Amino acid sequence: MSEQPQELNVTITDSAQEYLRDLLAKQDCEGIAIRMFVSNPGTPNAETCIAYSRPGEEKEGDLEMQLNGFKAYFEGRSIPYLDEARVDYSSDKMGGQLTIRAPNSRMPKVTDDSPIEDRINYVLYSDVNPGLASHGGQVSLVEVTEDHYAVLKFGGGCQGCGMVDMTLKEGVEKTLKEKIPELAGVKDITDHSDKSQAYY
Repeated sequence: MSEQPQELNVTITDSAQEYLRDLLAKQDCEGIAIRMFVSNPGTPNAETCIAYSRPGEEKEGDLEMQLNGFKAYFEGRSIPYLDEARVDYSSDKMGGQLTIRAPNSRMPKVTDDSPIEDRINYVLYSDVNPGLASHGGQVSLVEVTEDHYAVLKFGGGCQGCGMVDMTLKEGVEKTLKEKIPELAGVKDITDHSDKSQAYY
């Protein structure tokens, strides 16, 4: 299986490398590295993270880079979202601060080859949620099951809404299946019975 080599366009400044190298040295772990990834990539909740990576904790698909005195791993599926990212360290009277700017972490860079989760998120955030937002609602992806169902969670004005089944089937599922043909359908894990607790 030949993977397309991904282009990594991340800048880690000299001062940031020095700061990270000092941090790693304090961990008292031979061969410890850093790992950079984006959680919830391509969504408004995207967060760019740098974590310690002990030997053996790197994942398949990670891209490895040798920096000044230590290694860095970059999560494969995060690489498009780390495009043009910059990690910098500036010292001040309080000691200093590491800053991570990843301008493309929230912008979905989605192609037909992107993981199905990324493609579902792209459709939810670009096509589905703008329509739900007028009702104060939103929908997010929880997981994709092995049998290709997207498990969704409704929030805001959609939770407890009696119309949610209609919305789910007529709107969300239709839109997703149109854009992502291999998707079998959608399931909803939101508890819409919250409003009926008073009956018991």
